Amino acid sequence: MTAAPTFADIKRAQAAITPALVRTPIRHSRTLSGIAGCDVWLKFENRQFTASFKERGALNRILALGEDEKRRGVAAMSAGNHAQGVAYHAGRLGIPATIVMPLTTPFNKVKHTRDFGATVILHGQTLMEADAEARRIAAEQGLTFIHPYDDPLVIAGQGTLALEMLEDVPQLDAMIVPVGGGGLISGCAIAAKGMKPEIEIYGAQTELYPAMHDLMKGLTPPATPSFSTIAEGIAVKQPGLLTRQIVKALVNDIFVVREDEIEHALADILEIEKTVIEGAAAASFAALLANTARFKDRHVGIVMSGGNIDMRLLSNLILRELTREGRIIALELQVEDRPGQLADIARIIADAGGNVLEVNHHRMMVGTPAKSTTLGLVVEARDAEHAQEIRDRLAAQGFRQI
Repeated sequence: MTAAPTFADIKRAQAAITPALVRTPIRHSRTLSGIAGCDVWLKFENRQFTASFKERGALNRILALGEDEKRRGVAAMSAGNHAQGVAYHAGRLGIPATIVMPLTTPFNKVKHTRDFGATVILHGQTLMEADAEARRIAAEQGLTFIHPYDDPLVIAGQGTLALEMLEDVPQLDAMIVPVGGGGLISGCAIAAKGMKPEIEIYGAQTELYPAMHDLMKGLTPPATPSFSTIAEGIAVKQPGLLTRQIVKALVNDIFVVREDEIEHALADILEIEKTVIEGAAAASFAALLANTARFKDRHVGIVMSGGNIDMRLLSNLILRELTREGRIIALELQVEDRPGQLADIARIIADAGGNVLEVNHHRMMVGTPAKSTTLGLVVEARDAEHAQEIRDRLAAQGFRQI
């Protein structure tokens, strides 16, 4: 098996790639710290030019190419962020790049990869299918295949992130890192423990793709689900052969978080920190919120690995979170189909401090009287308690929800 990178390899990677990358900020969040019961430090990798940490490993691998390899070009497979990192830096250095992406890749990631000058091929429903096609193309055309995580140079590049975190905040005693194939957490673990051996490294995975967690625990990973995760950046069914060995040796534990927990964490960071991240990047904070007792009163570094979220998905997520919090409620009322009813209902809601966002009449409901209608309302409230007050006021005036 290929040897794992060393701490010295990561220091060399830092010297090589730093001139072409953003040294992203790490900031203490007073509000999130209060919520989590520990000192929360956020590493804003969404501030990279391609909005993801993946640039680090991609560039470190590209810089190691020989002149003939540069001339022939590179190939990669990716669900988006690795693709953009390879495409951007290959294009910047005049190296042809061919990227194979699964058919399920968000449109914005496909567009950005093409905009960086790469040839994009959409193939397969999973990363494994895209991987096989990318390797076939690389072999057929004589391209250098750049693996998104199971490559020592890529792992070393990703580890530079942890170097920056501990250089800027040496008091960190734990890091929580999103885990897909394991390249990021492997590099971070080697780098962080090289600087501070006593630091603890934790991973975060979505429950729909818990492959690395299950390997660590000796479990059998579940079959790939038929529906997608919001954290497509860590939706990896088979972690790397090299990364799994590094993780087993250096990582303290891996947490598995639910989809709704990731959504909630993403919404918290958006609302409190005023920054947009993607689902994979929210997994770390979701894991912290689900395990607050383990980190009480500690200094915890949260890796926000990227910010490439589809805008339609983000809009949907915000509405879902507002609904969970009771700040948007859907009401269905059976009312008499006569003039003035809607005005009366709107007045009750307004007097209660609510705001009507949408109105629909449903007159074709055959199970209701012909002189009635089902009135659908979407109403904005301050919180769940205020939402219940609006329902109670409507009920008091004879308008009960069905």
